[in-house]
Amino acid sequence: MKRAKPKPSKKTILLVDDHPASRVGVRHMIETEPDLMVCGEAGSSSEALDAAIALSPCLVITDVTMPGRSGLELIQDLAARCPDIYVLVLSMHSEFTYARRALEVGARGYLMKTADGNELLRAIRTILAGKIFLTPAASAQMLEYLNNRSHRKRTGIEALSPREFEIFSLLGHGVPSNKIAGQLNLSLKTVDTHRERIKRKLEVENVSELVSLASTWLTEQSMTCQAQGDKTLECSFLGTKSARTVMPSPRS
Repeated sequence: MKRAKPKPSKKTILLVDDHPASRVGVRHMIETEPDLMVCGEAGSSSEALDAAIALSPCLVITDVTMPGRSGLELIQDLAARCPDIYVLVLSMHSEFTYARRALEVGARGYLMKTADGNELLRAIRTILAGKIFLTPAASAQMLEYLNNRSHRKRTGIEALSPREFEIFSLLGHGVPSNKIAGQLNLSLKTVDTHRERIKRKLEVENVSELVSLASTWLTEQSMTCQAQGDKTLECSFLGTKSARTVMPSPRS
């Protein structure tokens, strides 16, 4: 009597986003795939860490900005508590601003929510295969940073903590402190405290100067990465031509 071959187990994914509609869309996309399944969802970083510990997913897909601890802080928590779980950041925030930061704290890839479903699935499978997924522009930015990092110490913007960097970026986008507090589920006093620390680290004297610096920095980052991305050639990706870059994993 012939026995049926056992079906290969599906790779499990935990979705983390404070917008339920976003989780629904991603869940629907993933669950149409025979080799992937969503094992859980979370609407905050604290819920996500508890779920990751309980469910041990293969991959966590998280946003950056959420109530309480940010997505960057969640990645740090996962790296410390669940080092075998891969993380993909899926966010509305520009990769020019956040991709390098996300990888520095332990993410395996970064993709914007404007990407189509096929890009998301490619990113998921690339990371599950033990590689790092970035767009060409973000990859060029990362390689440039790594090339120059050994020649300088962490100062200025690079010295900002994940939360400070998030607030710095929001200030650069013109978001006032009271709205930052509401968006990040922090008290206005806490936001003001972070802002004062940022001012000291960046050696600026007032809020207007800080906002101007943040806005200018964001614009420069976008323009630089756009230029780098335009020079990046198409690469072979899972047997097809794609405008995405797959970098070998340090752990592979």
